[in-house]
Parts: sequence; structure tokens; C-alpha cells
Amino acid sequence: MKKRIETTCVQGGYTPKNGEPRQIPIIQSTTFKYDTSEDMGKLFDLEASGYFYTRLQNPTNDMVAAKICELEGGSAAMLTSSGQAANFYAVFNIANCGDHVISASTIYGGTYNLFAVTMKKMGIDFTFVSPDCTEKELNAAFKPNTKAVFGETIANPALTVLDIEKFAKAAHDHGVPLIVDNTFATPVNCRPFEWGADIVTHSTTKYLDGHGAGVGGCIVDSGKFDWDKYADKFPGLTTPDESYHGVVYTKQFGLGGAFITKATAQLMRDFGSIQSPQNAFLLNLGLESLHLRIKRHCENAQKVAEFLQSNDKISWVTYCGLKGDKYYDLAQKYLPNGSCGVVSFGVKGGRKAAEAFMKHLKVAAIETHVADARTCCLHPASATHRQMNDEELAAAGVSPDLVRFSCGIENADDLIEDIKQALEQI
Repeated sequence: MKKRIETTCVQGGYTPKNGEPRQIPIIQSTTFKYDTSEDMGKLFDLEASGYFYTRLQNPTNDMVAAKICELEGGSAAMLTSSGQAANFYAVFNIANCGDHVISASTIYGGTYNLFAVTMKKMGIDFTFVSPDCTEKELNAAFKPNTKAVFGETIANPALTVLDIEKFAKAAHDHGVPLIVDNTFATPVNCRPFEWGADIVTHSTTKYLDGHGAGVGGCIVDSGKFDWDKYADKFPGLTTPDESYHGVVYTKQFGLGGAFITKATAQLMRDFGSIQSPQNAFLLNLGLESLHLRIKRHCENAQKVAEFLQSNDKISWVTYCGLKGDKYYDLAQKYLPNGSCGVVSFGVKGGRKAAEAFMKHLKVAAIETHVADARTCCLHPASATHRQMNDEELAAAGVSPDLVRFSCGIENADDLIEDIKQALEQI
């Protein structure tokens, strides 16, 4: 029986057998016992499935990853300690020193810094392109050593909507995968694999958890990209891994399992950015209500965006659910049932006016957080994108007056009244 997404949110990833716990169990253990060294040896040689050390894998984590994998329509998935770790692993799994990656410029500030600064120090070169670039401009960004293309379904906080098909076609024409961060849309509102994406990442800290309870990330593989077809580009997947006794991931685990197995066996082994089983348990509780919460987030954001659009103290509003928004048509294509609960807008008077407005909010809290059941807001130029210069801010779609307003699941009228009273005081 193929379950619909609402049922998968509630029951995916784990089916208890007779007499087993109805809720997924928390396996809060670092290690696992085996009867013989031979049994454990098979695990280290990747000849058998199982668990030997939670730094690599844990049963609780795998059950929750399986649910997210099912929600996205993928072939395999893994949890990480954060969304940053998920994006790092997803790219570093196939791009090494001397390689090149193309990324949309309007991405989360932390991800931009990861790519442009930290991974650059590791010898990986990134070219940032506008999500609105033409096909010709996008194709011109590719180099012989390009290994992947990266973008966000809905950019944080610029709220640009990625033309997934355009970016997927360019990536595939050059023999590389498209990696899409689907954090803001969630699989409830968009499943990037259905539009040509190959790898999906999430900061599970956001809507998937939804309650600000646990930091985490996830990587999902579609299982559709043919690594063997471009074997010379991806030797890490298609040639023997001597650190695992010469295993060739695509041969032993197929296209559906090679990418995630390598990310687990190599990167998680060496970097150890595992999500704690306790956090995975909390994440699963959030997933059970995801389909209900996302609908309310989007309804509230639409009402707030419409109010802001009509207020004379607001200079501009970005929300792809608004008719006339630059990304409205793309949103109707990729996000017909709603986008997210985040609205970006500018307050007349610039940076100082934006900061003054936020100080007067009573329901909405100023937080370095987003996509939560509770309404929160942030001034990105002073926080998440603080490390960028003016030119980089402009490329990322972040103006000095931008306020990122994340609508929770409270009453929309209360959110509007809170915004109204705060605006009246500046």
C-alpha cells in the first residue's frame, strides 16, 4: 500500500511488530554487543548491515531518516547533527580539493560562508550565480572540474524560488547532480526529486522539528543519478575505497545506496556529525504533525503578507504567494499548495527603522531561528548574514532594511495586530 504524505508523516519509517513499542524507541547507547569478532568484522567491511558505534549510525536515527526519505520519495537517507553538516556532507561527498561547485547566490548566510570561506580553504572552488540567471549564463558557469550544482527551493531569507527544472537540466547536461536544500518548502509543499533534483538536504531544526527542540539535519538521495555513467567525475563512488578494503560503493550498494553509504562510511566515520538519538526522537514527534502545521504556517504568512502589502510604513514585501510577486508564477508551478511561513519585508526608514520596529513586537520574538511553531523574526544583515559585505548582501538578496518574519501557528489576527502596534511606534 502506497501511503499518502499525511499518513507517512504519522506512521512512516517505523512499523512495530507484535508486542513492540508503538512509538519509535530511543536507543541511547554508544555501542552495540556482538557474539564474535567475525560478526563485527563483517560490519567494518560493509559486508553486513547493523550497528557497532553510534558515531556512524544509530537505529533511532535510521528510523527517522527512513521517514524523511519516504516523505521525499528518495532511496536512502541519513541524519546529521545540523543542517550545516548536511550541506557540507552532501557536497564534500562528491567534491574534493581541486574541484568546483556551482551554487545559487541567494542561499542561507551560513551556507554561503561554508562554501565561500571554509570549503574554499579545503581547495573547493565555488561559483555563485543568480537564481534568475538565463540558461546561457548558467551553462557558462560550468568548468571541466564542476562536480555539483546547489540551490534552495525557497531561499532563506531572500525567498527566491528556485527554478528546479532549469537548474537540473543544466546540471545533467554537464553530467553532475543537483543538490537542493528543501528546508523551507518541506516535502509537504515540494518534492524536488519530482522536478529533477538528485540530492535533497534539510535543516531539520526548522519545520520538520517545528518546535525549537533539537538541532539537526538530513540528506536524502533520489537514487536516480547514474554515478557510473560519469565514473571519471566521481571516483570516490566508482573506484575502490582502500579505507574500506577496496569496496566500490556503486557496485556493492547500487545507485540507490551508494551516495548515502559513502557519506556514512567515510564522512560520518571521520567527522562524526551525528544527530543524537534523543534529538531524532524529538524530530519524529515534530514530523507527526508536519502536514498540519505547514498548512497553518502558510495561511498565516499569506494573511500577514497581504496586510504588510497594504501598510504605508512598509516599503516592500516578498512572499511568493502574493499575486504580482516576482516568483509568483514559479511558486504556482513548484509550490501550488503553499510555500512556507516566512515573509520578508522592508521597513521605511531603512536599517534603524527595521531594528526599532522589531524592538516593539510583543508576540513575535527576536531569535536566530526560523520556521518554528512560535512566531519569530530576525534582521539578517545584523545576524545570519553579518559576515557579508554590501556587495555579497545584494547578491544574496538581503538588503539592510530586510526583516525576516517567520509566522508561527498562532492566530493570524494576533500576529497582524502585533505588527500593527509595533509599526505605529516608529
